[in-house]
Amino acid sequence: MPAVVVLGAQWGDEGKGKATDQLSKDVDFAVKYNGGNNAGHTVVVNGETFALHLIPTGILSPRVTPVIGNGTVIDLKVLFQEIEELEMRGVSCQRLLVSSRAHLVTPYSLCIDEGSELLRGDKAIGTTKRGIGPTYAEKMYRTGLQVQDLFDPEGLGDKVTEIAKLKNPIIEHVYHLDPPDPVEVTAELLQFSERLRPMVTNTSLVLNNALDEERVVLFEGGQATMLDIDHGTYPYVTSSNCTAGGACTGTGIGPTRIDRVVGVMKAYTTRVGEGPFPTELNDEVGEQLRQLGGEFGATTGRPRRTGWFDAVVVSYAVRVNGLTDLVMTKLDVLSEYETIPVCTGYEIPGGRTDQMPDSAKDFAAARPIYEEIPGWKGSDIEGITDWRKLPEAAQKYVEFVEDRVGCRISVIGTGASREDAIVRHELI
Repeated sequence: MPAVVVLGAQWGDEGKGKATDQLSKDVDFAVKYNGGNNAGHTVVVNGETFALHLIPTGILSPRVTPVIGNGTVIDLKVLFQEIEELEMRGVSCQRLLVSSRAHLVTPYSLCIDEGSELLRGDKAIGTTKRGIGPTYAEKMYRTGLQVQDLFDPEGLGDKVTEIAKLKNPIIEHVYHLDPPDPVEVTAELLQFSERLRPMVTNTSLVLNNALDEERVVLFEGGQATMLDIDHGTYPYVTSSNCTAGGACTGTGIGPTRIDRVVGVMKAYTTRVGEGPFPTELNDEVGEQLRQLGGEFGATTGRPRRTGWFDAVVVSYAVRVNGLTDLVMTKLDVLSEYETIPVCTGYEIPGGRTDQMPDSAKDFAAARPIYEEIPGWKGSDIEGITDWRKLPEAAQKYVEFVEDRVGCRISVIGTGASREDAIVRHELI
């Protein structure tokens, strides 16, 4: 099993960091293939909590080479802040590799992100305002900056000047913000060039060579399926391909090289930001789930919206990603409930469906149809690592979900630590 993709099967924050960290003991390379510092992975190792944003979770394993692929966008200030924080805690970043083709987040991207959200008013998408979307837009407009541009100071200055000509009139006259000075922006970017140089390489070549040698490569997806720019709840999505295909375009490896695709999902559902969320609980039950699950963003600290498990969403994720396995996290959070509703279909204009509506309007209007599953209230399952020791009701809940989404649940998380997991089927 040399190539494994791990990605989110819901709206993000499912616990991908923990899942990839659990697998890191068996892998040689851990690769971030999409997104930027607009998302985070929280991992607990030996009682210590690490919040990672740009650097792959594999950095926490001494044997793993972490790689930031070409499909990502990098805020250099954030990257080196993260490196410094990790090294202060005894985690070496000497092994980190960065694609020369990854794009750079600039102050222009940050201004455009902030200004566009302000201009949208009550129709704001709910971005993290970290410049991710505008950076991807610049990439598509072919006006973006790549990591390799840092090593050509004169050419970099010319490119930043051209960006300023395009962006500053919009920033100043449409968004009414102070536009960045291109000379200052160039100098700010160049201050990182020599520190970054030892990390920069042709990561596509490195990864393909590793796979040729049958070394194990783990591809870490950022955000999640329902935030994918093509397959998510558009326009309330991120700006990159979070689905399995993004692992190919975001790293330069071919689709025939991928052996297993693992989706990570919570035993319930959460979402951050705006957009439709059929099973959302805007009541005391939703607040209880938020508190029990510690549902606050690793990157932003924002409270997450909470709701019951949505089998329609996850079965959709199984289909569009070609999932071979699922990891269910936070099963222990549901131990407080006598019964647990699971959404198995929607009422939408025109009738009932158990499939993800293709129409964004229909999905926004969807009302969940629930089946009530007996809970295991009174049984503490935190830290259980043996399937046979789970209460029968908890086993039946897992099996019910497994049946409804159409994919086997191979690993079940029963606590925050990397050791708190039941492995039903090995992933690597």
